[in-house]
Amino acid sequence: MELSAANIAEYWRKRLAAESPENSDDARNSIMLWLLGSDLTRFAGFTPKELEIAQKAMEYRWRVLRQRYLGVGREQAYRNLMVRLASVTTIRNKIQTWVSLSRDRQRSVIDVLQEVIQEMLQSDSYMQQQMSLIADATGDKRLRDMLLFASLEEYCLRPVRNQPLLTHRFVNYLRRIQRGGLTQIPGKDVIRLVSDEILTEDTESNLNLLDDEAIAQYQEAQKVEEQQLLRQEVQEKFEEYLLEKLGQTAVDWLRLYLDGKSQEEIAKKLNQPIKELYRLREKISYHAVRVFAIKDKPELVENWLSTSLNEDGLGLTPKQWEQLREKISPLGREILDRRKGGDSLAGIGEKLELKTYKVIGEWTKVYLVAQNLRAQN
Repeated sequence: MELSAANIAEYWRKRLAAESPENSDDARNSIMLWLLGSDLTRFAGFTPKELEIAQKAMEYRWRVLRQRYLGVGREQAYRNLMVRLASVTTIRNKIQTWVSLSRDRQRSVIDVLQEVIQEMLQSDSYMQQQMSLIADATGDKRLRDMLLFASLEEYCLRPVRNQPLLTHRFVNYLRRIQRGGLTQIPGKDVIRLVSDEILTEDTESNLNLLDDEAIAQYQEAQKVEEQQLLRQEVQEKFEEYLLEKLGQTAVDWLRLYLDGKSQEEIAKKLNQPIKELYRLREKISYHAVRVFAIKDKPELVENWLSTSLNEDGLGLTPKQWEQLREKISPLGREILDRRKGGDSLAGIGEKLELKTYKVIGEWTKVYLVAQNLRAQN
């Protein structure tokens, strides 16, 4: 569907129904209102370029919501928010430097982040507007929290003068506590959706928060950064696995292979007969596909490859999905459908009265067929 101001709502209605079938119609409508805003008529005045940038911003917000908050327990979603914000090097370094120079050196980065964010919820005009929109969008307390956490992540990491906005908010926070002393740390309490006090100080006037081009570029950079982090995490975990199962030579082979070295170059580097390395490659491939990616760290590998079943449909096109269902067994189709529904392999085994290893074996076959179909593409 070619996106236009006239069909943008219909586009998102169909997309949310396809990508979030586990949520009710009311929940999807609430998410759509959060994504598009309450005034859809404003899109009619957008140029094609402005509409493209707005769509990228909505794509990014939807991706943030799905990856870390939607369908996750409230406490876990809050931890995801804190970990995500604390993982940004610029923010973490500034807070750690300030804590090391302050009287209270026992405070953690998370402690300070909680206080800065609480202050933002009480005084930031954009977040006040977002909370009002969320409150109008849904009466579901759990969904409100999920939308709030996603809004906070997206807003806090917006680029302002080449730094995340949260960095500037932290500087404002330091100025305030120097004037009036420390405020109360929220501790283990999660952020409240609606604050009892709304400060009138306007801190937006000196910041260019509507630099759409910068936001669009930042969002693309964030996607690349997340993929790189996932790739690095997968590699580190797989190296640990290979070291335990096959030894150091397998780890060395993997590193050289990922550096783009040919088998001949790897053989020279490792001083190994090339036939031995071909056998080693087969063993590593077996462990990578049939054990590590299926049994040990499936979510990690699937996310890195962008082939998560629920998020990316195993990386298959609609036509390939038809071919997949034709090629696998009836049991494989049932396991596939149950996996799409969110069931774990162990849970499927209990429901079908099968041993877990049999379910894993059948799921492995499904995974390998999907892999072959992706390779053909």
